Amino acid sequence: MTRAEIEIDAELVRELLRDQHPDLADRPVTFGARGWDNQLWRLGDDLAVRLPWATDSAAELLLKEYAWLPSLAARLPLPVPVPQRLGEPSALFPQRWIVTTWVPGEPADRAPVTCGAEAADALAAFLTALHQPAPDRAPAGRDRGGPLPHYTEGFAAGLAWAAEAGLISDPDAVRAVWDDAAAAPGWDGPALWLHGDLHPANVLTTDGTISGVIDFGDMFAGDPAYDLAAAWILLPDGAIDRFHAAYRPIPDVDTLRRARGLAVLKALACISIGEAGVHGRPGGKATWGPPAHAALRRLTTTGCR
Repeated sequence: MTRAEIEIDAELVRELLRDQHPDLADRPVTFGARGWDNQLWRLGDDLAVRLPWATDSAAELLLKEYAWLPSLAARLPLPVPVPQRLGEPSALFPQRWIVTTWVPGEPADRAPVTCGAEAADALAAFLTALHQPAPDRAPAGRDRGGPLPHYTEGFAAGLAWAAEAGLISDPDAVRAVWDDAAAAPGWDGPALWLHGDLHPANVLTTDGTISGVIDFGDMFAGDPAYDLAAAWILLPDGAIDRFHAAYRPIPDVDTLRRARGLAVLKALACISIGEAGVHGRPGGKATWGPPAHAALRRLTTTGCR
């Protein structure tokens, strides 16, 4: 299914509910957001419907959340969208879809963190609780999770594009962060549960601090550096040391080296998406650019701290 094959609107959502979950069909349905893979429609005050709309893997990501997130959510100190119902393919809609709890708040790309200390503590508590050993059958990363050197080619391409476009002022400093990260020893601990895609659009804020985390479709088991990288992109200046001190166990130097490299990789990707949004290109999100630029500045002007 592609974006052009089916029109998702409030009436379709109501029809799907009438057909498969009639006890929910009388709730108000309002548009929430169009994500990279799925659309989100709010259902009443406390629920949401998520439907695949744009990528071949979208339904698979929703099924991953449906299978794993309810058991993980119980130990997490921040609200997350807990799956409640599963929708099956039908004549109305050709893919599986889910009903989840609604998580209040504004995405951090539109409402950035301003209370650095509180947000650092909240993010550290959330990742400490999430980063527990995963079972052997836990999912692998969709396009992430491997040793950092595997991604050097992609990093180099992203850096070259951003430098040629005049979007970064010191590409050598950015490259130095990546080179150091790629040279760091790999993770030799147990595979830990990870969110896998922590960027500002997937983290919600309220009153300047982090109040929820959404979109667990890329959750997988592996190196905690993949999630720890988010601190440089989500937190304001002066908060990163507090985050590292609050996270347990306190990350070792090599894990932080890998995390800094992964933060650079994520920042370059978000800068590309942000620039596409500025110029009105498909898939672009202009609000992704500013936090990514701020992250690169932090990453290239500080050490591993």
